[in-house]
Amino acid sequence: MSSFDVVIIGSGPGGYVAAIRCAQLGFTTAIIEKYSTLGGTCLNVGCIPSKAMLASSHHYAEIKHFADHGIEISGDVKVNLQKMIDRKQAVVDQTSGGVKFLMDKNKITVFEGLGSFEDATHVKIAKNDGSSEIIEGKNIIIATGSKPANLPFITLDKERVMTSTEALKLPEVPKHLIVIGGGVIGIELGQVYLRLGAQVSVVEYLDRIIPGMDSSLSKELTKVLKKQGMKFYVSHKVQSVERNGNEVTVKAENAKGEIVSLEGDYALVSVGRKAFTAGLNADKAGVKITDR
Repeated sequence: MSSFDVVIIGSGPGGYVAAIRCAQLGFTTAIIEKYSTLGGTCLNVGCIPSKAMLASSHHYAEIKHFADHGIEISGDVKVNLQKMIDRKQAVVDQTSGGVKFLMDKNKITVFEGLGSFEDATHVKIAKNDGSSEIIEGKNIIIATGSKPANLPFITLDKERVMTSTEALKLPEVPKHLIVIGGGVIGIELGQVYLRLGAQVSVVEYLDRIIPGMDSSLSKELTKVLKKQGMKFYVSHKVQSVERNGNEVTVKAENAKGEIVSLEGDYALVSVGRKAFTAGLNADKAGVKITDR
């Protein structure tokens, strides 16, 4: 059995930074990651890829103003979504590859598989090939991050009714993308596809978008996005989401108690995130996890 001073479950920004610091302090360190790439949500399916897509869509949106600057383009300008996604993936690969380089440089042992507690000092690693291994850690850090939250009555098929993870690799630009949740993630991805030519409608339960930020920022962002063509349904409580073939219908109740029905070809469920602790068996280590 392999034994380490520190074992870290999860290789996101919390996990890999902790691993590097522990190694620098002279501790023998191991990190466990369930996926084949390091870096967690932010580097693989969060901040980094969404910003890459935002940058690409921004370049496309700017083309319509080129003529004002005396730049003339002959012929049609088209969006190649697959190439855009390929570029996004190249950025992700480079970033996650950088994390792998730092693990090697600092002599941190990396295990691929799902980590779960056997007790307070032993972690079982369930590997993708069906095998498993138990390692010992004098100190264990839980850095398992988060996953997209959902509403209990919404069925995510991850094709037409999806989370932000799937929205980063759609096979086509939606005709009408309905975004459920007006937080940062929903607004970012909504703007990506708005710039690429989609109609985008945002349904938000509270009375403004990006409710976690200053109200003046929400007001200004709303103004800018409305000018770009994004539609907002604030103070709307989603009642149902139904898919029929390639059509998705979202029904929501407005502040007057009226039911508003929106029809699109894709729905992005972006209602926040929750801690990812599935399969961790934290209770075996004496750690109590409560849902909030």
